[in-house]
Amino acid sequence: MNIAITFRQMEATEAMKVYATEKVAKLQKFLKQPMKTQVTLSCQNQVRRAEADVSAGGEHYHAHESSEDMYGSIDRLVDKLERQVRAAREVATANHKGAERASDRLLPASDD
Repeated sequence: MNIAITFRQMEATEAMKVYATEKVAKLQKFLKQPMKTQVTLSCQNQVRRAEADVSAGGEHYHAHESSEDMYGSIDRLVDKLERQVRAAREVATANHKGAERASDRLLPASDD
């Protein structure tokens, strides 16, 4: 797992770096391959923006979030990424052979 944090137009604090790293690291449990993540934290005109690119094997995810609080932006950013990863995983498992019974698709539901 490789997580790089970049600060733009704001002071790089250790607390912010640790917080972002811990939050983004939780995404690894949803991924099969080791992830490589680039997180960019920036501040412009009192708007805090968090942006992340996650790569794991052949899978790529991107999200960004803006608000007045950087910690809130990071939380919502991780929520968006988690939602993307879960959705991609559901699609992948739905396409597996035997994921759905053929009889469920072919036979109409009987009303008893």
